Parts: sequence; C-alpha cells; structure tokens
Amino acid sequence: MARTLPPPALDDAPLAPGLYVVATPIGNLRDITLRALDVLAQAELVLAEDTRVAGKLLQAFGLSAKLERCDEHGEARAIPRALAALEAGQRVALVSDAGTPLVSDPGYRVVREAAAAGHPVIPIPGASALLAGLSVSGLPTDRFLFAGFPPPKSAARRTFLTELAGLRATLVFFEGGSRLAASLADMAEVLGDREAVVCRELTKLYETIVRGPLSALAADPQFEAPKGEIVVLVAPGRETEASAADADAALAEALSRLKPADAAAEVAKALGLPRRDLYRRALELKR
Repeated sequence: MARTLPPPALDDAPLAPGLYVVATPIGNLRDITLRALDVLAQAELVLAEDTRVAGKLLQAFGLSAKLERCDEHGEARAIPRALAALEAGQRVALVSDAGTPLVSDPGYRVVREAAAAGHPVIPIPGASALLAGLSVSGLPTDRFLFAGFPPPKSAARRTFLTELAGLRATLVFFEGGSRLAASLADMAEVLGDREAVVCRELTKLYETIVRGPLSALAADPQFEAPKGEIVVLVAPGRETEASAADADAALAEALSRLKPADAAAEVAKALGLPRRDLYRRALELKR
C-alpha cells in the first residue's frame, strides 16, 4: 500500500533582498511550487493584482503577508512603495491572480522600474495557461506567438488577425467566453480553416480540451458562451507556392546583379522553385 508523505517543510534559509516575480496556480492549488511558498512566506511586501485573491491563496497555505494592490489602476501607486521596500533591503513578491505575472497581466512597470533602479529581479517560475495549453495542443511548439486577447469588436479583430495571418508559427490567444464563438468565426474567415484547439478551465474541475478545424469549433454549441478562462491555439498557416509573377519579379531583380545561372540559383533557393525552370525563364527575360 502506497504511503502518503507529508508535505516538505518550508525552507527557512533567508532570501536575498530583491523583487521576486512569483507564478501562482491557474486553478489547482497543488500546482504552486515550493520556491513560491518560500518566497511568499518571507516577503515583507506582496504586490497583488487583487489583494482578495492573493489573500485567499496565502490563507490556503497558512501564510500571511502585507499585501499591496498592483493592478492596472494601482500600479503607479504601488511602484514607489515597492522601490522604497527594495531600497530598505526587503524582499518584495509580485503575483497576479493566476499564472505567471506579466503574461496578459499587470506588473511590467514594476519590473522595469526595479531593474532600472539596480535591484535584483528574480523569476520564480510555475503555472502558465499559455504553456499548459501549448503543451497539450498537439500543434507545433518549436515556434509560437502569444497574441494575448484579440480586440472585442469584429472589425478590429479581423484587422488584428490579418496582421498575424502570414506568420509561420502556432498562434496562441486568450479569449473571454462571451466572445469565443465570434472570435473563432473571425479566425476561420481571416486565417483560413486551420487546425485549432480550445482549452477551457485548465487544471480545474471542468477542464475541457477540444481539437478541430476553426469552422467546426466556431459552430460547436458548447462554445457559444462558456464560462471560465479560455486559451485558443491555432496551427501555423501553410506555405503557398510562389506565383509566376513572384518568380519573374525576383528574377528581374537578381538579373540586375547576377548572371542568369546565378540569378536562377538565388531565386530557386529563396522561393523553393526548380532551378532548371528558373534558368530558362531567366534567359528569356535577359533576351
């Protein structure tokens, strides 16, 4: 019979002064790291996106700390207090409501000001909805772009998506439940009917991961107005073969600098077209 081991005791070794950027659970409280608990136990000041949420997290682990509101409205007021604490040689922790701070959450200015003032800024990594979704998506992970929340209005959203359409990378978005279906429909229209994944309530009781073409996901009744935190991942666009006009334009430019054989070789490498065909066309253009 397997034994249940007691949780490890907190490390009581003193922390060095500095600003600690602490990742917190995105749902399941057991995803907090031991380092995060060590920092929160010893920090003289905790900057929190919402002090009520941070207070519940601390209480769940039997901790208490001085909390300072540091959301988009309170960040300007929190910065001088954080810098004063750092100047006094204290440990300051920065947390968001869930996940890794600064990833679609406030805190950028705090980190920037602390670093500019010469104070150590120490990452305490942990949970991240972005990376959790990417890890289970089954989409390419060697290159990806986190695009945050798309604009709420369709026209602005389509313009936003158009700017991303040509990127050869997996696209990752956060989205609200009330806009999810409309956002998926716009993605299908602008990006094409690519393979995609919708992750809802990751690590929580009603965790849902659904894969399929964007058009099918947009039409799925469960995504009309779902509740909870949502991550949308979209596969990279496919490479399109260069047109004859593209080849001619590239050859014309290359022929202004190179002999036909060299021009054909350069364009073949750039556009992925057969060198022999390009050489024949280069001779025609040269004549």
